[in-house]
Amino acid sequence: MGKIQDGKKINAYMSPIRLGLIGAGVIGQRHLRAIEARPDITVAGVADISATAEEVAERYSIPFYSTAKSMIHSLQLDGMIVATPTEHHASATIESLLAGRHVLVEKPMVGTLEEAKQIIDVARENQCHVLVGHQRRYYELTTRAREIVQQGEIGQLVCVTGQWNMRKHDSYYDPDWRKQWRAGPILTNLVHEIDLLRYICGDIHSISAETAHSVQGFEKEDAAAMIMRFENGALGTFLLSDQTPSPWSWELATGENAAFPPTSQNAWRIMGTMGALDFPNLTLWKHHGTPPDWRYQIDRRRVQSTWQDAYIRQIEHFANIIRGVEEPCIDAEDAMATVAATLAVFESAAQGNRIVLSREAVV
Repeated sequence: MGKIQDGKKINAYMSPIRLGLIGAGVIGQRHLRAIEARPDITVAGVADISATAEEVAERYSIPFYSTAKSMIHSLQLDGMIVATPTEHHASATIESLLAGRHVLVEKPMVGTLEEAKQIIDVARENQCHVLVGHQRRYYELTTRAREIVQQGEIGQLVCVTGQWNMRKHDSYYDPDWRKQWRAGPILTNLVHEIDLLRYICGDIHSISAETAHSVQGFEKEDAAAMIMRFENGALGTFLLSDQTPSPWSWELATGENAAFPPTSQNAWRIMGTMGALDFPNLTLWKHHGTPPDWRYQIDRRRVQSTWQDAYIRQIEHFANIIRGVEEPCIDAEDAMATVAATLAVFESAAQGNRIVLSREAVV
């Protein structure tokens, strides 16, 4: 996230920001709660097709519109939040950009690279910013992990292993759209992990993967396993499932979501030539001796970080992007690389081979 001068920051907060919200489901309401903490930011309109969303708008005393287009052309808005299901992200984002509005679009930005390229082109043509909602980048613990790895505190990165394994409640999949591939755990949950892997460990060069559908039998996957090679030469593995009870996931490690009782169990291990890091709870492991090999005792040290509401920090950042005093910490081009790596999991599993990613080809 770009730093700004104190004077600019004070002046920026004097200009109120008016936003429109497209999609008032679970994540849309999370944005509304974050905005309540910012008196300089207001939601001037909510657009959705569901009666439940209209009830949400009424509860917050916000004008409701049945289509995004009618809201965009009826209100004076500085920016838009797109919080619809993934399959509608591209159309809502492009419509907002064509109207000259900056956009905060939820992750994953889109479900195809073609849609991502369309958004990038339209944003450039209309001189608008796109901020993508990978909220985990805003946590101090994420920043500290990135610094520890990128600044060489654990030496040269050698490998990383992680997992996201939880069992979602059965009624979660009652809506038919959640049985489709775009709503499965790869595009819903793994995309977060891949974005953090890229942000902390560096861009991914190639991916090999397998997926399974043996539990529910839906179009969406029940589990996925992947092997990665990073551009810096490090290797990584990751396991994912939404059908197995376990204590190992970001949400359970951090307590980010109050709906899931936390376990405080780390879900990643990042290993270098001089030490290793448990993540996200930041336990640093190092040998006493030099060089730090297995002949010496290895001890752990907890790296301290403060916990802040990432959604509040994200909406503050979006407001300052609109004001012109900050640049997006994850723009459409960066998010497209995350989408490309995530989609490569599907492609590798379907083709049965390794998929080589090219950053130049996706921006």
